[in-house]
Amino acid sequence: MPENTNPPLSPHEAGPVPHHPGLRVIAVYEIIKTACLVLVAMAAFHLDRQQSFEQLVHWLEHLSLSDSNGLRWKLVGLLQDFGPSRFVAVGAVALGYAVLFGIEGVGLWLGKYWAEWFTVIATGSLVPLELYETLHRFGWLKLATLTGNAAIVVYLVRIALQTRTMRQALRHHTP
Repeated sequence: MPENTNPPLSPHEAGPVPHHPGLRVIAVYEIIKTACLVLVAMAAFHLDRQQSFEQLVHWLEHLSLSDSNGLRWKLVGLLQDFGPSRFVAVGAVALGYAVLFGIEGVGLWLGKYWAEWFTVIATGSLVPLELYETLHRFGWLKLATLTGNAAIVVYLVRIALQTRTMRQALRHHTP
């Protein structure tokens, strides 16, 4: 029986790789983060104007929230310390992250192999910062974010390695 002399197939020629439902869940999560960051950026760019900024501060000062007066005054003080000029930087950073998360989400939704590793690298690079923040200024939301992102990284590494193994197996066993 002659040996298989066909050249190895590329991942695209090897046929469809099963789509993992978890990738769709992560893609939706990334798209939601993208939409939220776009809204933050839009608000930040709007607040860079002195008049809009002053209207927000005025509105917060006169807002009637009996249970959260302390929080309201902290927010007013923080906004006044921050000033309207820094909101441009906040908007730019928010847009940058929105682009990153959007690329991850669309790539994962479309089942692109590169998107799995792209998301592992991007999300994994934030885990040490999230760990630091959680340990030094604990908050349940920070802990949930850290746990979720760590789980995403572990899951995607597992899926990406499995996908690679499946593709290699398909290449070697195709007649």
